[in-house]
Amino acid sequence: MPRAGWHVATVAATHRETPNAARLELDVDGWPGNAAGQHLDVRLTAPDGYSATRSYSIASSGPTMRVVLAVDKLPDGEVSPFLVDEVRAGDMLEVHGPLGAFFVWRPGGAAGAAGSDGVEARPVQLIAGGSGVVPLYAIAQAHADADDPSPFRLLYSARTPDDVYFADELRALAEASAPLRLDLVYTRRTPDGWPTPAGRITREALEAAVIPAADRPLVYVCGSTGFVERVADWLVELGHDTRSIRTERYGGT
Repeated sequence: MPRAGWHVATVAATHRETPNAARLELDVDGWPGNAAGQHLDVRLTAPDGYSATRSYSIASSGPTMRVVLAVDKLPDGEVSPFLVDEVRAGDMLEVHGPLGAFFVWRPGGAAGAAGSDGVEARPVQLIAGGSGVVPLYAIAQAHADADDPSPFRLLYSARTPDDVYFADELRALAEASAPLRLDLVYTRRTPDGWPTPAGRITREALEAAVIPAADRPLVYVCGSTGFVERVADWLVELGHDTRSIRTERYGGT
């Protein structure tokens, strides 16, 4: 894994990702690159010296020094409202990372493509709730960039079509040569003509939309604490090996 450290990041671009979230593109001096699924810390310091640090998943991966974040604004947050509403191109931020070694995926590894021993590529199931899709998008993009043959499937729960992160990119990934099946669930409002009504993911819907336990998928689950715990429990009930389930919960505000 690349060595973590503090870096100065310059905001290269920012735009609205959803009505409540912004995508930030950062040029990070000295960034060592990061694996898909890692995160970083952002530290803001006020003129009076008060500082606040929060963790955010990274939506990009690889050796580049361009780092992409997608930040959801929490109404009572100290950091996310500033990043979503106030930050502009040219601003500078302090970031610490890359961080995390468990919730990562690499092409060609034990969880990725078949190795030199000819072992069959292991399938990967991604399950996201809301902004929890950010590190899973990075994993899916890394899979496509490597043209990795591992079967991939993403089950993504969002409130409405307007709340889908990386909507255009996910559609493109679903059509890429590396296999990715995209399953969307809307909890509050669906697109016109959507085949299923709005509602939260149920155990039965989960079973129908994930790679079966018999296929031994490596499963990544990211979202709110309640979402992750509920989904992880259902996966175990459906026969998935707990050692093959990797979870990550929403960080700070």
